[in-house]
Amino acid sequence: MCSKNSFLRSVGVEIYASGHRRWPDDVKRRVVAETLEPGATVNAVAERFDLQPNQVSAWRRLAKQGKLVLPAPEVEEPVFAPLVVCEVEPEEPPREMVHNDEGIRIVVGEVRIELVSDTPARRIAEIVRALGYRPC
Repeated sequence: MCSKNSFLRSVGVEIYASGHRRWPDDVKRRVVAETLEPGATVNAVAERFDLQPNQVSAWRRLAKQGKLVLPAPEVEEPVFAPLVVCEVEPEEPPREMVHNDEGIRIVVGEVRIELVSDTPARRIAEIVRALGYRPC
């Protein structure tokens, strides 16, 4: 047990006479980061640091929640993430065409046109085409 305590002290764990241990955040980060290495298991890392596996799992949960920030992994070569570029369709402007006894109202985006109710259909169609209105 003495060699285990000296190892833990060497990584920064405070060990009190009562046996209680205080794990600084940087040591917790290191423990969790080791569990994420290829081939590593929570049980093996917990045993190495003389911890219960459920304690290591609790620290992993903290890391997933963003409450324990892990060190950046050391890589020999830069790692690139793929970039996906998508065309964003422009948002449709609000459009409306109302015909009632008071007249005809055409709204496309910021443009608002009000016509008298007896406006010929051909003229209305010309105006609508000129505004670039496409029926839904």
